[in-house]
Amino acid sequence: MAEALDPALPPQVDRLAQAVLQRACDLRLTLVTAESCTGGLLASLLTDVPGMSHAFERGFVTYTDAAKHELLGVPLAILDGPGAVSKACAMAMAEGALAHSKGDIAVSVTGYAEGGPDRPTGLVHFACAARGKPTTHRVMLYGDVGRAAVRIRALETGLGMVMDQMLQSPSAHAA
Repeated sequence: MAEALDPALPPQVDRLAQAVLQRACDLRLTLVTAESCTGGLLASLLTDVPGMSHAFERGFVTYTDAAKHELLGVPLAILDGPGAVSKACAMAMAEGALAHSKGDIAVSVTGYAEGGPDRPTGLVHFACAARGKPTTHRVMLYGDVGRAAVRIRALETGLGMVMDQMLQSPSAHAA
């Protein structure tokens, strides 16, 4: 059980995090996160499961456009064009996280936990990058379910993408 997030974390998200970490350990893969709207919750979750946190390599919390550009190398043309909450940005974040780490798989999360003008509440883009493989993308519209619910659902989606990536290559680094 994830210790720090225990009271707030739905059991299915906890089970998925444990399964992702177990699979990463079994395959000797390390994971990287690049987060915006989740503010580091995914990294926290991946380091909170006892005995398996060594599968986590590092996390980037890049809440601002400047941080996305400076830490992950997201091109200014993406941030000024389609914007920080877009397929292009999510993909650049995941690829940048992989490029700026020693990890094997990186997942990115960028979206609107709260809405506003031209900002659909609950719109979240995800990408998952793995060395030597095409980057995958997913977009979710969770709706106006509340800031915390959007972030928790984003954890589940991001973890699911990492698991999907690992299931595509069962022998990635296995001995």
